[in-house]
Amino acid sequence: MTFTHTLADPRVETTLSRMFANAERDDATEARTRAEHPRAAEPKTPQELADAAAEIYMPISAAGGQLLYSLVRAVRPATVVEFGMSFGISTLHLAAAVRDNGAGRVITTELSKAKVAAARRTFAEAGLDDVITVLEGDALQTLGNLDAPADLVLLDGWKDLCLPVLRLLEPQLAPGTLVVADDVNLGSLLPYLEYVRTPANGYQSVTFPVEDGMEISCRL
Repeated sequence: MTFTHTLADPRVETTLSRMFANAERDDATEARTRAEHPRAAEPKTPQELADAAAEIYMPISAAGGQLLYSLVRAVRPATVVEFGMSFGISTLHLAAAVRDNGAGRVITTELSKAKVAAARRTFAEAGLDDVITVLEGDALQTLGNLDAPADLVLLDGWKDLCLPVLRLLEPQLAPGTLVVADDVNLGSLLPYLEYVRTPANGYQSVTFPVEDGMEISCRL
């Protein structure tokens, strides 16, 4: 069976459709989780937050995924780095573009063990596991030992950690590297936005109006 690009591969298309449908139940899933554990302490650490959200997809939008696919196809990065995989919806878009470019890889990070296990199964089912490396654990540790520069970066983990992750990666960001952050409407992303929108910090940054907004910053 032929298809024009990997996002149209029936394995990928079916997988993404199922995942987006599951993600539409995020609010109900969160409400059920709170009802089942009414006395649970409010999660505070990244690990506690990850454990509390182990069943919640928190995905990028379909349009956001298409934008990421197009950016990777255009830039043709050798190494794509993603902070915050969740169940892997964004990762599949990145990996599909890498596959269609004919070269490259996606290195993604996730703190939730349950999500890592589920995503690995999903990537194999979609036929894209060979271009995806999943780093399980704290991204501030796992991303500190990359064996190559990041040529395109997606920041979609906990928003208050986006700036620390960017600063960690900065020594390896060549001029022209694109850094994309999702959900510009969230207040917890404000320190990050202030940083990349300040010219003295070495970025040209623009907000792309897709769903909750993506900040696309070019390393100067």
